[in-house]
This record gives sequence, structure tokens and C-alpha cells, in this order.
Amino acid sequence: MLYPWIKIIHIISAALLFGTGLGTAFYMFYVNGQKNTALIAKATAAVVKADWLFTATSGVVQGATGLLLIHIRGFSFLSIWVLGSIIGYIIAGVCWLPVVWLQMQCRDLALTASRHHSPLPKEYYLFFRLWTLLGIPAFLALIVVFYLMTNKPEHFL
Repeated sequence: MLYPWIKIIHIISAALLFGTGLGTAFYMFYVNGQKNTALIAKATAAVVKADWLFTATSGVVQGATGLLLIHIRGFSFLSIWVLGSIIGYIIAGVCWLPVVWLQMQCRDLALTASRHHSPLPKEYYLFFRLWTLLGIPAFLALIVVFYLMTNKPEHFL
């Protein structure tokens, strides 16, 4: 009786985790292409908030419900698809932590530049490039997790 509810929460948290990540990435790329410091300052502040409100909370819920579902269904934690999912989830999380720090640095630099009506400093672009580079393995890891989570390939059981 509990399993279907946990599964629904797990699916919703997966959608929020992936959707927020994709949405904030799109927003950051789009706004940075505008070259408008005031707009970039507002956008990076919104992205930081969205990551804390949605990505962080759904990431915690995703992990907890995933482990619960594995336990309830009696899947082995040593099966390749479960290990692959957990490793992919960890890779995404390890990439996400510095991404949030980089976003906060971008936000602070953009806010300062906007207040002083000055261009973005070189550090902003360095942090933005690092943010982009860390987002690639996080995104790919979550694609793999989604594949394993939805398909549970029999040859991986």
C-alpha cells in the first residue's frame, strides 16, 4: 500500500530535479547571451533560489524515495542497474554542489557589477564556464539514471 505513494513522490521529485536543472540551465544560457548585466544579476539570483528550493529538496527526496523503493521491492543494491543509478545520482550530486557555489559567485559578481553600472568581471565568465563544464556530466549522469530507473534492464538485474 505504501509503495505506490512512494513511487509517485519519487517520480514527481525526479521530474522536479531534472526539470529544474534543465530550466535553470536554459535560463542562465539565455540571459547570459543578452549581455545585459542587470538582467543577468536578476536571473542568477533567481537561479540560485530555484536550485535551493527545488533542486536541493527534490534531490534529497529523490535519493530517499529511491532507496526506499529499492528496499521495499527487494532489489539487490548490488545489481548493476541499482549501482549504476546510485553512482549516476552521486556523480550528479557531486557536480551540483560546486555548481551552486559557482552560481552564487556569479550572482554576487553580477549584482555588484549591476549596482555599479559596470561590465561583468573576468571572474564571472570563468565561473560561468566552470558552471557549464560541471553541468555536462551532471546532465549526462541523470540521463543514465533515468534510463536505468525506467527500464531496469533485465540483463542488469
